[in-house]
Parts: sequence; C-alpha cells; structure tokens
Amino acid sequence: MRKQSQRKTGPSNRQSRRLRTILLVFISAFLMFTALYTYTDNQKEQPRIEDEVPSDFIPIYKAAEKEFGVPWYLLAAHHRVETIFSTMDPMISPVGAEGHMQFMPCTFVGWAHPSCSGLGKGNIPEKDKTDPAMIKQYGGYGIDANGDGIADPFDLEDAIFSAANYLAKNGAKDGELRKAVYSYNHSEEYVEEVLSYAKRFQDLENKTGASGSRF
Repeated sequence: MRKQSQRKTGPSNRQSRRLRTILLVFISAFLMFTALYTYTDNQKEQPRIEDEVPSDFIPIYKAAEKEFGVPWYLLAAHHRVETIFSTMDPMISPVGAEGHMQFMPCTFVGWAHPSCSGLGKGNIPEKDKTDPAMIKQYGGYGIDANGDGIADPFDLEDAIFSAANYLAKNGAKDGELRKAVYSYNHSEEYVEEVLSYAKRFQDLENKTGASGSRF
C-alpha cells in the first residue's frame, strides 16, 4: 500500500489567498457603495416645470397656444424675459412699453392710429387703448381674452393672448420661432435669451412625458 503524499501549503499560497479575500471584500464594499449612491441620487427630487414657471400661469399659456398655435413655453419665455413673470413694478418701461408682456401702445392698438410714429408710444387716449373696436379699426394685436369687453395689456389673460396673436402673425404658428421672437424685439441677444428660456421650459415639461420639439 502506497503512502499518500500530503500537500503542504506554503507561505506564498497563504498570502495569495489572503490577497484574494481582501480584494473580494473591497470589490463587494465598492459595489454596495455604488448601489447605495445610485439609489440615493435617484431619490432626489427632479426639477419640475412649476419650480420655474408660476403654475397659475401655465393654463393661460396653454389656452393661448390652443387658440393661436404658438408654443406655450415660448409665451412663458417672453413673459419671463419681459417682466419676470409680472413681478416688475411698475410694468411700464422707460420707452413706454406697457403691461405683463410689454407692448408698445401703437403695437397693441395699431400703427394705423394717427398719433403713432417713432418707437410707438403714440398719444392714444386711455379709453381707446383698451377698446377692441378701436384695435380692430387700427389693426392692432390687442385681444380681449376673457370676454369682458376690454383688451387690456395690464390684464394677464389679455396680455398673454395678445402676445400669442402677435407671435403667431409673425411666424411662430408656422414654426418660425426665431423670426417671431426677433420681430417682438429687434435684438439678437433678446432672441437668444427668450429661446434659451423656452428650451428650458420645454425640456422640463418633456421629463413628464410631453413630446415634440420645435427648436
């Protein structure tokens, strides 16, 4: 009967096993840390459109979009740039632009008004500035959105619908957003700022499942 030889474990083998054990523990700890970090990161509250745009205004933008075919987020962007969502006080610019969306009186009432020239401040009687009949007569962009018989640039609904009317007639309803924004204010810097906000607002909404980009 043969004597079975016994295999001895040398110092090098014991060291190798120890290193493998340490490496395995390190890898396991790393994987656990990565999984925990990913879970925690995913639990962070994602940005919402309501955090960027006043939630009470969004239905008005979307109603104007439905009426005139102008993207709601473009209207929101104009509102943000013009009056920081109506937080400017007073809402009258140094050159005479008025209301939530900063219309020059001659643009709101119509450049055919006999007092209109230059930048468009005009000398229009206050009662005529908000009269839908006068606005129709002089070819203005003012809209009586809430049906109260007055088209008022200081009324939020009227102002937003009027801006949508203006942008639609200057290309926005056909997807020519850059052209429409430039017609609102002849400044490339202004155009870039408005489109930047519009893209941001659209992207935030898209995270909730909205589709389609017009940029």
